[in-house]
Amino acid sequence: MRLRLLTYNVHKCVGGVDRRHDPERVAEVIAHYEPDVVCLQEVAQGSDRFGDRPQVERLLDDLAHLGLDHHAYFVVHTKRGRGGEYGNAILSRHPLEGVENVCLRIKPKKARAVLHARCRVQFDDDRTRSVHVFCMHLGLSGIERRYQIRRFLACGPLERVRARTPVVVAGDLNDVWGEIPRQLGPAGFRGTRRLLATYPAIAPVRPLDGVYVRGEVELEHLFRSRLDLARRASDHLPLVADLRLDADSAQAGRARSEHGSS
Repeated sequence: MRLRLLTYNVHKCVGGVDRRHDPERVAEVIAHYEPDVVCLQEVAQGSDRFGDRPQVERLLDDLAHLGLDHHAYFVVHTKRGRGGEYGNAILSRHPLEGVENVCLRIKPKKARAVLHARCRVQFDDDRTRSVHVFCMHLGLSGIERRYQIRRFLACGPLERVRARTPVVVAGDLNDVWGEIPRQLGPAGFRGTRRLLATYPAIAPVRPLDGVYVRGEVELEHLFRSRLDLARRASDHLPLVADLRLDADSAQAGRARSEHGSS
């Protein structure tokens, strides 16, 4: 069974170049790829600029035609005054269970976290299988990220998962120098041979975002959006991962990475 996951730092639905707040164009970018699971970072609410409705609700409405009927959201960072707050979100076609937020903040740095949910994927023959999804947003400094990865690998939601159970980690890892694969690799996580530049969206040169898998799930294809709209909707480009999941087992292999997909 193919499971398509999209990860996207939406930058509070503010364009990286025009600075325009426009959740509808963010939703249009997401909808183009028809994902089954969406991991979002910097989803905002509670500010005059962002309107009365939380962005996660607006995005869910705009993406209703995709059947993304299940979601989890957790506020990570709150700004002073009426600056609002933002956090991580997971949207899914499949039911989400066991939702839990794991704080990754290294004081005095800005608050960071990873949002966990167990996704109950249903196959055509009515069998189901759990896929543990971790939507992650890491810090800006290398030392900070190293401590955050250690904290993640030791956290309860991951430690309770058996080695063969499918796990996906996706998000804005701020992986400027491509260090994350070396940190996650000893814990059994696999990614692509080539990291994909996603930042800044208008002319990407840094591979800040990533997708990694562990257990009986295969990362068959990973690509970044090349939509013109995506270059304007946020300051990051989204990554799209095509995963293969079998009801019983999957032979995990190394994924290939393609810059040329759209």
